[in-house]
Amino acid sequence: MNAEHNLHESPNSGHTSYSGSHSSTSGKKNIVFLGIITVLIIAVVGIVFFEKEIMENSIWLVLLAAFVLILWKGRFVLTLEEYERAVISRFGRVARVGGPGWTFLLPLIEKAHTVDLRTQVIDLEKQDVITKDSIELKVDAVIYLRVGKSNEDILNSVIAVQDYKEAARLYIISSIRNKGGSLTLPEIIANIDQFNTELKLGLAKLTKQWGVEVQAVEVKDVDIPKIVLDAMHAEKAAVQERLARLEKAKAHQGEIEAVKESTANLSESTMAYYYVKALEQLSKGKSTKFIFPLELSRIAENLSGKVSSSSSSGIKFNPADIEPYKALLMTYVEEAVQKAKEKENKKEIKLEASAEVNE
Repeated sequence: MNAEHNLHESPNSGHTSYSGSHSSTSGKKNIVFLGIITVLIIAVVGIVFFEKEIMENSIWLVLLAAFVLILWKGRFVLTLEEYERAVISRFGRVARVGGPGWTFLLPLIEKAHTVDLRTQVIDLEKQDVITKDSIELKVDAVIYLRVGKSNEDILNSVIAVQDYKEAARLYIISSIRNKGGSLTLPEIIANIDQFNTELKLGLAKLTKQWGVEVQAVEVKDVDIPKIVLDAMHAEKAAVQERLARLEKAKAHQGEIEAVKESTANLSESTMAYYYVKALEQLSKGKSTKFIFPLELSRIAENLSGKVSSSSSSGIKFNPADIEPYKALLMTYVEEAVQKAKEKENKKEIKLEASAEVNE
C-alpha cells in the first residue's frame, strides 16, 4: 500500500512543510486493499451466478479491463520497494512524498520521480595528477553516498540538484587533481588517510544542501611510474650503502685506535719478539719479495746486527742497545695511524656529500 506524506505551504514563512500521520496513511492503504479484494470477490460470484448476463455485456467488461490495464501500465499506480520513495508533483509543484508500497497518481495530473535510498557506489576512472614535484601519477578513487531518509532530504535530492551522483563525481575528480597538485609524491603516499578525509569533508559540505549523506571517499590506488619507482629504490639502496660504509669506517677506526693503544705500552724486547714472529709468518708465504718502509728496514738491520754479534761473541743482548730506535719506530706507527685516520675521514666526507646530492 502507499505511505504518502501531504505537503502544505505556509503563507507567512514561504517554506514547505509536511503534515499527515503514518497511521492515517496506513488506514488508507488498508481501505484500498479491502476494496480491491471486495471487487475481486464480487467479480468471481458474478461469473458463477450471472454467466449469461456477463456474456451479453462482455464488451463492457473488456473495456473495463482495458481501462484498469491502462491505469496500471500508465504508472497511475506505483509499487515502491522498501528502499524507494517517490516525489510526486501536481501541475509542476511538489505535492507529496509517496512510498513504500502502493502509490496512486491522478491520471494526467500528477507525475512521480523515484528516489533510491540505498547507498550508491561511484567508481571513478583513474585520474592523471601532476604532483608538486612534477611527477605524473594515476589516482583511482571510489565514492560512497546515499540520500537521507527524511522527506526534506528526499525532496532536495530531486529539486536542488539535477543529478547528485554526477555532480559528486565531477567534484571529486577536480578535488583530486587540485589537492594532488599541491603535494609532493612522498607527502601523498605518507598522508593518504588525511587526503581521503579532506576529500570526504569537502564533498559532504557540498552535498548537505542536496539532502545527500557522504559515507566515504577512498583513494583505492596510486599508480607511480616505473622509472620513479626504480629511482626511489636506488636512492634507498644508496642510503643503506652509505650507512654500511660509515659503520665499517668506524669499526676500522676502532681497530686502529686499539693497535695504537697496545703498541704504546710495548717494551723493546717485546717489539723485537713481534718483529721476529712477523718475519716467520712472511717466510711461510709464497712471496719471495717483501717491501718494508725505509725506517723499519733500518731498525730491522740494526737489530739483526746487534743480535747476531751478541750471539757470536757470547755476550748477553742488552735491550738498551735498541733504545735509539724505539722513538723512530713509535714515530712511524703514529704517522701510519694518522694517515689511516685522514684517509677514513676523507671517505666519510665523500659518502656524506654523495648522500646529500642523492637526496
